Amino acid sequence: MKVLLINGSPRKSGNTFIALSEIANTLQSEGIESEIVWIGNKPVRGCIACGRCIANGDGKCVFDDDVCNRISEKFAEADGFVFGSPVYYGQPNGALMAVIQRAFFSNGAKVQNKPAAVVTICRRGGATAAFQCLQMPLQMMNMPVVTSQYWNIAYGREAGEAAQDAEGMQTMRTLAHNMAWMLKGLRSEHAPAVPKREERQAMSFIR
Repeated sequence: MKVLLINGSPRKSGNTFIALSEIANTLQSEGIESEIVWIGNKPVRGCIACGRCIANGDGKCVFDDDVCNRISEKFAEADGFVFGSPVYYGQPNGALMAVIQRAFFSNGAKVQNKPAAVVTICRRGGATAAFQCLQMPLQMMNMPVVTSQYWNIAYGREAGEAAQDAEGMQTMRTLAHNMAWMLKGLRSEHAPAVPKREERQAMSFIR
């Protein structure tokens, strides 16, 4: 089993990385492989709603000049996901949101029914709003949301400060243990089959 952890911070080894590393180390203690993928600090395009990814049917965004497709290519081999972000103006990093929106729209079939969680890091406030924002795509993709003992939040501004948040780090470890518990349950011989999905009925309110 493998969990893909997405570091949505422009700072490769900052506080978001510290939180994700705490999760990765705990997963390792549970016998579960993990990989932390950094989105980088280069420009990331937003979705322009061209629909080409659906028309082409290849699971790729037509914009292939940033990190989006490199990340979505890893979806198939992952059994679970954790998306981590710093908080900017009470919101997740816009580059991470662009990656999630484009990757889920173009290659979302590869994340369906796989457990997932989000992590947010802030200096002082806005973490719960960013946390809620990041969780919404997971629910639309039929991804079971992995919980912890508290919202998956840690505090810190300067690099390394999140490691001093004892409760935050414990929350990350609890999240990892819960992720391992869910993944092992889904892999057991007694695990139920994936629910049969009804054909989607999309309804617009303005006709």
